[in-house]
Amino acid sequence: QVQLVESGGGLVQTGGSLRLSCAASGRIFSTNVMGWYRQAPGKQREWVATITGGGYTNYADSVKGRFTISRDNAKNTVYLQINSLKPEDTAVYYCKTQNSWGQGTQVTVSS
Repeated sequence: QVQLVESGGGLVQTGGSLRLSCAASGRIFSTNVMGWYRQAPGKQREWVATITGGGYTNYADSVKGRFTISRDNAKNTVYLQINSLKPEDTAVYYCKTQNSWGQGTQVTVSS
């Protein structure tokens, strides 16, 4: 069983930046694929970015060039650097690995 805890969300103005963290514990392997997802009010949860154990990354078109996913395997932590925030980025952001989800962290972007 894997436990995931996200942090780093908050209220920012349009154009601002945040760095989200996801700390993992339990049965963790450095080869695990880690992903970030988000869910805006009234919308379905959507995939944002993925990073493999080897560091290969992939992004949703809506965040390419603004979001950067990274990982520190020694700390069992995955990060999501989010820049040039837009009001439409407002959502609860979740990390996921295998079948485990974190509780989410709220990101609110004011216009």
